[in-house]
This record gives sequence, C-alpha cells and structure tokens, in this order.
Amino acid sequence: MTSHGRRRTQGERDAITVEIGYALCSAAFAAAVLFGAVAGPGCVFGLPAGTRDVLVGSGAALAVVVFLSRVVSVLVRFGSGDQPSRPGRTNPDS
Repeated sequence: MTSHGRRRTQGERDAITVEIGYALCSAAFAAAVLFGAVAGPGCVFGLPAGTRDVLVGSGAALAVVVFLSRVVSVLVRFGSGDQPSRPGRTNPDS
C-alpha cells in the first residue's frame, strides 16, 4: 500500500521493479569500471605485491561506495518524481 492508503496499480509496481533493476545494473557497471580503473594497473603492470594489494583493496572499497551511492541516488530520484520522461509530468515548453 502507498502512504495514501490505496493499493499500487500493476503499472506502478512494474515501474518500481524496472527502476530497481536499472539501479542495480547501472550501479554494478559503475562499480566494475571504477574497480578496474583503480586495481587494473596493479595487475597489468606487475607492481609489487604490497602495492597491488593496496590498489585492489582501495578499488574494492571505492567500488562498494559507488555501488551503494548509485543505487540510493537512482531510487531516491525515482521516489521524488523528478523524471521528465514520466507521462503526464512533462513541461510542454521543454
């Protein structure tokens, strides 16, 4: 149920499901790219084990932060309704 006491329509439930899927996929992609950018040089250039471990650890920590922040930002933006592509909410002057 929504905060107004009514049940969500099937379209609303589908929109939420799609938005969650988009949030998870885009966050996983962003985290993977960031991890590869930070940890990749340690593996590609054959750096010493200590340096490589620091890069891999830093890349993993940053990837987790980016993943979580991306998921939260997408879902909060969806909940606030700041999406001009939603039918009936576009500005005719845009």
